[in-house]
Amino acid sequence: MRVQSLTLAAASAALLAPTAAPAVGVATARTEPVVRREGTVPAADLLARVRDCVPVSRGRYRADEDKSAAIPVCGTKEAVFWKADMDIDCDGRPGSRCNSRTDPLFSDATAYEQSDGRYLSAESLPFIVVPAPSPIWDYRAHGVHGGAVAAVVYEDRVQYAVVGDVGPSGIIGEASYATAKALGIRPDPRGGGTPSGVTYIVFKDSRVKPIEDHQAAVTLGERLAREFVQGEAAKSRKGR
Repeated sequence: MRVQSLTLAAASAALLAPTAAPAVGVATARTEPVVRREGTVPAADLLARVRDCVPVSRGRYRADEDKSAAIPVCGTKEAVFWKADMDIDCDGRPGSRCNSRTDPLFSDATAYEQSDGRYLSAESLPFIVVPAPSPIWDYRAHGVHGGAVAAVVYEDRVQYAVVGDVGPSGIIGEASYATAKALGIRPDPRGGGTPSGVTYIVFKDSRVKPIEDHQAAVTLGERLAREFVQGEAAKSRKGR
């Protein structure tokens, strides 16, 4: 999980980068993102639905350690959401892109496990990170649990993901390598991510079982996203 700012992460990468060329056959994390579009609910419709914020958090979060606390968690009847940056979570089951060589802050564990008892794979499973419960906000009290479905919106793209890890209690705005890559965000854990422009929408009381079934997350996420958008449209029609 990230506890550094993107600037600090980039500086750390420069200090920690090996002076010799990597061994033949060892993959590096510096790959070009491949944008993958999921579902048919437009990003613009989801963003219109979360244009206004009714805070459900008692305070605000930092995007990174060196930033001021300025990000509230907002809520509707159906979902909670926040607008933040995206830091890259490469934790969990190690692979060619996420391991102790590619990520100086790598941890081989995630807060939630797959159905077979193994930790999640950040490089293959789209998931987001929620802040640990604190006086600021406790996600568990708002219908959010491991495996809850999220729609992550960046520019004109929507990526469905699950809640898969828990991060620092005062920082918000983090998702797995796979989430970033699918959205066209640089997924390198050493200085990748984006400093702003990401909206995280988590649907209350939703859950994907097994948590590692991404297609199930897309199917459920698409249905909940459509209901979320259509509910707002219905309210607008009633108000005319």
